[in-house]
Amino acid sequence: MEIIRIPMIMREVTMTERIRGKTIGFVPTMGALHEGHLSLVRMAKGENNISVVSIYVNPKQFGPAEDFLKYPRDTEGDIEKLAGEGVDILFLPDDPHMYLEDFTTQVKVEGLSERLCGFFRPGHFTGVATVVTKLFNIVIPHKAYFGQKDYQQTVIIKRLVKDLNMNVEIVVCPTVREKDGVAMSSRNAYLLKEERQAATAIYSCLQEASKAARSGTTDVKELKRLMENILCAVPLFSHVQYASAYNPETLEELEKIKGEALLAVAVKIGNTRLIDNLMVVPARNTIVY
Repeated sequence: MEIIRIPMIMREVTMTERIRGKTIGFVPTMGALHEGHLSLVRMAKGENNISVVSIYVNPKQFGPAEDFLKYPRDTEGDIEKLAGEGVDILFLPDDPHMYLEDFTTQVKVEGLSERLCGFFRPGHFTGVATVVTKLFNIVIPHKAYFGQKDYQQTVIIKRLVKDLNMNVEIVVCPTVREKDGVAMSSRNAYLLKEERQAATAIYSCLQEASKAARSGTTDVKELKRLMENILCAVPLFSHVQYASAYNPETLEELEKIKGEALLAVAVKIGNTRLIDNLMVVPARNTIVY
């Protein structure tokens, strides 16, 4: 596995491979890799000639009171995992190479960035959109792979690619879960034993809401009440930020489920913020007035 740290070299390498007719599959990450990340890596390897993974903890997407300095980092372990998966190139830049001293540009996807997580993390998705734009310009991939757990991020990046005429296909892969249903996340490492156990209620909540919707409950107020009752019954959840059904394209909260809908949750367990989601389609014989 080749490790590249300088953006200009990274770009030259992938440009050369593209000229040779090779396809580039790209998985951008912030490291602390788990099976969820590795599932994206395997997809990228299986669908492309050259696999590229980036590890960069992007300071632009963390707010002043967020966990940038404490964010899990395990570069040596990550390198070992990626080498074991047969990744071709690891792009491992540092801050000075990604953001020059006089850097002033921001990329913002209006509307989508302010909803759901964006309401609670102002500026977060501007940081995401900015770094993803930079990474796409550096790596020049044919396909880029993201997990459904960060569903809002995938919607924003798809819109970014469409609006800016980027020639890259965004591939959204299923959420990878632990045996008890908890969505894999680097931030799970923050959880104490009892907090980790409490986190199972998030997926249970989504399953119950999905079951209700598929059984004919299309009124989102009812689904929201069901979800909040399940989550609020867990004492270790310090704050339920949102739990409801949303339009999967606009991320606006629905009143009625008439077709495919996004069930999404964000909670805080102590200082740790966890998110999860499921897509749901109501029963075919459900009549929605």
